[in-house]
Amino acid sequence: MKAILLIGDGMADRPLKELNWKTPLETAEKPHMDKIARDGICGIMDPLSPGLPPGSDTATLALLGYDPFKVYSGRGALEAIGSGVNVPSGAVAFRCNFATVDDQLVILDRRAGRISNEDASKLAESLQKVKLKKFENVEFVFKNTVQHRAVLVLKGRSFSTAVSDSDPEKTGVKVLEVKPTAKTVEAEFTAHVLNELLRQFHGILKDHPVNKDRVKRGLLPANIVLCRGAGTIPNVKAISKIYNVKTACVGAVPLVRGVCRAAGMDLINVKGATGTPQTDYMAKAEATVRILKEYDFVLLHVKATDVASHDGNFKQKIEIIEKIDEMLEYLLNNIDLDSTYIAVTADHTTSCLTRDHEGDPVPLAIFGPHVRKDEVEKYDERSCARGGLNRIRGRDLMPILMNLIEKVKKFGA
Repeated sequence: MKAILLIGDGMADRPLKELNWKTPLETAEKPHMDKIARDGICGIMDPLSPGLPPGSDTATLALLGYDPFKVYSGRGALEAIGSGVNVPSGAVAFRCNFATVDDQLVILDRRAGRISNEDASKLAESLQKVKLKKFENVEFVFKNTVQHRAVLVLKGRSFSTAVSDSDPEKTGVKVLEVKPTAKTVEAEFTAHVLNELLRQFHGILKDHPVNKDRVKRGLLPANIVLCRGAGTIPNVKAISKIYNVKTACVGAVPLVRGVCRAAGMDLINVKGATGTPQTDYMAKAEATVRILKEYDFVLLHVKATDVASHDGNFKQKIEIIEKIDEMLEYLLNNIDLDSTYIAVTADHTTSCLTRDHEGDPVPLAIFGPHVRKDEVEKYDERSCARGGLNRIRGRDLMPILMNLIEKVKKFGA
């Protein structure tokens, strides 16, 4: 028996006036998601706990069966290892954004107009050449990932995660000074190094030829780097050792890949997978079918629904949901339905209205040869709430799937 977990990042939503008080899931044409719901068992799921908006990092940890309240150690390191950057012992990693500020360092756009990968790569290459002459033995790695996103790792000394963010996570305010949040030498040193490095980054970016060209083209300059989410690699037991299964992740987003790597999963690279709405959806579906021959469990992740939600673009979100449904059609037509379970869910609700993660539960449907089929007919937030799984926590999902594929040992005599 095998299992596929398809996660539409931020796919769940709230009813919108523009959609006659329906959600994008309730509005989209998605016959194959509806088939999964109609012929499977459904429920709703609180990724963390009722009413608590999860980050994508903590949510993914939960969906893989871990308790984020016990194992979460910050986002930065997960982003880093997911993008191929090593985070050694004693190092600390940060999640970064290329952003746009004015001359007073007031943030105009936290994503620099969703700068292209090509422009971001050129900027990152220049930043990596910065020399921290004031700090002996300090090294750093700065790498862009997808669009405006990047990672920064400080190493060479003993650093601390007990520092504040430079990113206020909103526009119209000034970039924040990084400060220690603990009275330790390591925390104070980390804050001092980070402030100096970000200052030098700004000096290079504001006069960089790429940004001058962007301004000429009517685009926002990526003239500053914002940092947040100081972290180290979480200490978790690999899923393969917990359940004796071989596992893999098909996804492009460094954060999700990082969580999966920390969980001991193999990372599958797919040509054309970008983590944006322009990703090659079918290439990811085809890769999932191809590797299912050698893996027991495959996590298939699609970021684009979350991107549309954060942009408040509900029309694009509907279109992406329909593309995910086409991926499901391919899966259903090309896997052994007598020996494979497919679960479809979201890692969290992202509202097109608030453009942020919310604490609302997400729909879940599990289709497979021996599920207890319920009376649900459609896959969406309200329909799935009437299903046979009832309401569960995110970390309940993995034991449920592993039980279905006969990988859970009996507890007790």
